[in-house]
Amino acid sequence: VMLFLVLYVLCSVPRPSSQQFPRACATAAVLRTKECCPVWEGDGSVCGALSGRGFCRDVAASELPHGPQYPHSGIDDRERWPLVFYNRTCQCAGNYMGYNCGECKFGYFGANCGERRESIRRNIFHLSGAERRKFISYINLAKNTVSPEYVIATGTYREMGNGSNPMFANVSLYDLFVWMHYYVSRDALLGGPGNVWQDIDFAHESAAFLPWHRVYLLYWEHEIRKLTGDFSFTIPYWDWRDAQECDVCTDDLLGGRHPLNPNLISPGSVFSAWKVICSQSEEYNRREVLCDGTAEGPLLRNPGNHDRNRVSRIPTSADVEFVLSLTDYETGPMDRGANMSFRNVLEGFASPETGLAVRGQSTMHNSLHIFMNGSMSSVQGSANDPVFLLHHVFIDSIFEQWLRRHQPPRSRYPTENAPIGHNDDYYMVPFIPLFRNGDYFLSTKALGYDYAYMMDPGEGRCFFFTILWKWTIWQWLLGAGITGMLLAGIVAATVTLAYRRRRDRRGTKRLSSFGERQPLLNSSEEEASTSYQTTL
Repeated sequence: VMLFLVLYVLCSVPRPSSQQFPRACATAAVLRTKECCPVWEGDGSVCGALSGRGFCRDVAASELPHGPQYPHSGIDDRERWPLVFYNRTCQCAGNYMGYNCGECKFGYFGANCGERRESIRRNIFHLSGAERRKFISYINLAKNTVSPEYVIATGTYREMGNGSNPMFANVSLYDLFVWMHYYVSRDALLGGPGNVWQDIDFAHESAAFLPWHRVYLLYWEHEIRKLTGDFSFTIPYWDWRDAQECDVCTDDLLGGRHPLNPNLISPGSVFSAWKVICSQSEEYNRREVLCDGTAEGPLLRNPGNHDRNRVSRIPTSADVEFVLSLTDYETGPMDRGANMSFRNVLEGFASPETGLAVRGQSTMHNSLHIFMNGSMSSVQGSANDPVFLLHHVFIDSIFEQWLRRHQPPRSRYPTENAPIGHNDDYYMVPFIPLFRNGDYFLSTKALGYDYAYMMDPGEGRCFFFTILWKWTIWQWLLGAGITGMLLAGIVAATVTLAYRRRRDRRGTKRLSSFGERQPLLNSSEEEASTSYQTTL
């Protein structure tokens, strides 16, 4: 109870944020001018310009060609993001970040964002009971806290009268991220009920799949930290390699199975009370509307009772190792038909045994979504299930393993002709501030985090305590070694001196008794007896 009271007080204090759409940029005035350059309260200037944090500048969206998968132009609000909504935004300097440059880049902190921080993402089964409960309470708090700084778009720019009639809605902090995942992957509305283009997705089925979800997870952690005040928080991962069932689907973790309805979450879990949003894509298409964040029913999950022809098993360690052995990040058309593509095999559109694209089957990342057989099974609404977070963190760790093993230069990431939204210089939809895909084709070390199972002994500790622990152990071992040598020397000297004195006394006695210096047999045995070893 005390934990929830503390968290409630913390989350009731408004904080600046860095997400889509900032309230400060959701007004008619901003939409008409298309200038999203809010004031940073730290110095009262636009984008914190007086403090050298950033400046309001024109958005330079990439003009390089994208692939043929999306043949339209000027139809969708997400094309050449974010120009339909904003053509001027804050562009931050140095290690500053945020829609008003009021925050620090990932991995930095401090008043001037000049200090480094390295966080460690850990296996959820390696967390203590208290740490597990804290994680669950944090995301449940996010589910039940209205975002103080962000809103979601409930209509297209055209429906908003080109900005004169803003259409935005409040949403909880957790559901904000659900909506973002829906918005980035939704079908393009071409005009008229049911008239949509489905072969479009700005975060899946091509090169940006891994960088986009990397930024998405980093922002998840970022916002939970601000909500709770716990800046050591990281999202744990579920290492599902070789699993036979949903190991995390228990009431003390992410919710067991309901005893009366296998599609629902056990009433013993807080997640049984959760309501999902953005889960009715066909209905939105039929009505030609966007998801507006309205609750649409309970969270659904029925792990293992899925289509076995589509997913025969959970991925194995051998599957992961094959994926890591692939040398090309992208190949061919750079979509779900790509062969021998690390991204396409890991995403799950190709076989982890041959590397060739497959139809009618879901492997690797995709297979876990299908295996969950519920809210996770729909791309647009999959983030409703908190299993999504643990699953994608582990996918990100595999991406990180591949980057460390092959150390690809940025030039290996496609600069043009990838499906729309996936080229290197394309800004990620729907993030404000702006992030380019290619900027996150790099190791987690540069972003301030690591994975426990990739670290040296001492894994799971934060970087500072790892170094402190190693330094302390080294000092202790050195001190113990020196002390041990000194003690051994003193003891040896004492024993030697005692032995010589004893021998001398015996020699004197023998000379007086027998007139000879030759040692007796029993004295030799005594010298080698256990009494000597015991003394030492």
